[in-house]
Amino acid sequence: MPTITSSGAGNISIGELSRLSGVNIETIRYYERIKMLPTPTRTASGRRVYGPTEKRTLAFIRRSRDLGFTLEEVRALLALGGPERAPCADVHKIASAHLANVRKKLSDLVKLESILAETVAQCSDGATPDCPVLGILDAGRSGNPGARSR
Repeated sequence: MPTITSSGAGNISIGELSRLSGVNIETIRYYERIKMLPTPTRTASGRRVYGPTEKRTLAFIRRSRDLGFTLEEVRALLALGGPERAPCADVHKIASAHLANVRKKLSDLVKLESILAETVAQCSDGATPDCPVLGILDAGRSGNPGARSR
C-alpha cells in the first residue's frame, strides 16, 4: 500500500497515536494486520513507533469511516495515493458510488419511518392483545394484520 506522504522523523508510541487520533489501540493493530496502515518500525525492545505519515493515514482512515466509507472503499482511496496524490476522477468514482449507497439507505429509512409512524399511530394507550407494533415485529403471529412485505 503506498504511503500518503514521505515519513518524517517520528517517535510516536501506539498509545500516543491512539490518543492523538481518537482510534482505539486494537483498531490501530487491526488496520496494520489488514494492511490499511503500514507495518510500523520497532525499537530494539520491540515497541511500535509511528511518525507523521502513519498519523495522517490513520486520521484519513478514521474520517473516511466516520463518513461511512467501507474498509474496501478506504483501501481503494489509499491505493490511489490518499489525500495528496489521488486523481480526482478516480476519487469521484468511489465517492459517487458511496453517495448512491447513502441515498439508497436514506430512502429505505424514510420508508421505514413511514411504516413505523403509521403503525405507532394505530396503537392505543390501553392494554390490548392486538398491538399493531407487536404485529409488525412478530412475523409468526397468527393472523398478523400488521405484517407487511417490502
